[in-house]
Amino acid sequence: MPYLFTAPAEWGAVGGYPLGRWIADVRRYYAAGTLEAARVTELETLGMVWSAWDTAWADGLAVAQDYAAVHGHLVPPTNAVWGGDGMAIGVWLKNQRAAARKTRENAERRAAGETGISAAGELSESRLEALDAIDPAWCPAWGIDWQRGFHLTLQYLRSAGVLPEKSGEVIVQGEDLGAWTIAQRVGWDKLTPVQQWMLDSVLGLEPAGEGELQPVRKSQADRWATHLAAARQFYAREGHLRPPRKHVELVEGEETKLGAFLDNTRRRAGKLSEHRRAELDELGMRW
Repeated sequence: MPYLFTAPAEWGAVGGYPLGRWIADVRRYYAAGTLEAARVTELETLGMVWSAWDTAWADGLAVAQDYAAVHGHLVPPTNAVWGGDGMAIGVWLKNQRAAARKTRENAERRAAGETGISAAGELSESRLEALDAIDPAWCPAWGIDWQRGFHLTLQYLRSAGVLPEKSGEVIVQGEDLGAWTIAQRVGWDKLTPVQQWMLDSVLGLEPAGEGELQPVRKSQADRWATHLAAARQFYAREGHLRPPRKHVELVEGEETKLGAFLDNTRRRAGKLSEHRRAELDELGMRW
């Protein structure tokens, strides 16, 4: 209940009692360990929530478990919504990653001998373990877009037995897996040693050869797929599809002039196929 909640007059003798403040005081006594066990039991029988933050976190964890069970990973886009109540699981996980990174950074600073570091905003060890148990790669050292592409490509490899080799050939959960694998091979030297090991040992990918590094003229369908991937990435991060005209989106190491593409697409909206228009409508395109 709100801190300033006061019992209404129709409650009789207790009408006007500052119940919200009393509940807040009781929570402080409980946190300090000074509340008698019998009183703890009495309140818990009434459904007392000792920490609203703990309850919200537990609810988020339950939705995260369900999302991972369906999708096979815990790296949803930022705009992802999941569960019966439509929880913003993408934003929730983004916040958990920020807290996890802060926790690790502070641990390194303490290990280096730095003192006086506040623990505010950190994740407890039990919460880190709970998220790690769902997906050990939920908080990678690199971007979640790369991690999601890796997960989806691995799942496809396990089911189909082969890797997608062409852009636009396989689209899973909005990700162009063929374009992703090509980008990894071409941009191999820009990846960390761990990413290179994952691609080599797990997916069986190798860096592109000299001949493959030569620029290849893209078809219209390839160019559309590239720009659409950039649009999806921008939307997942920003929550809208209104970048400045000069905006350039970096997708797997490739610069894409997303702002100019969207402006030009609006001008020729009448010439677009229903399928392509629908793909942009899904991202909230304003025509």
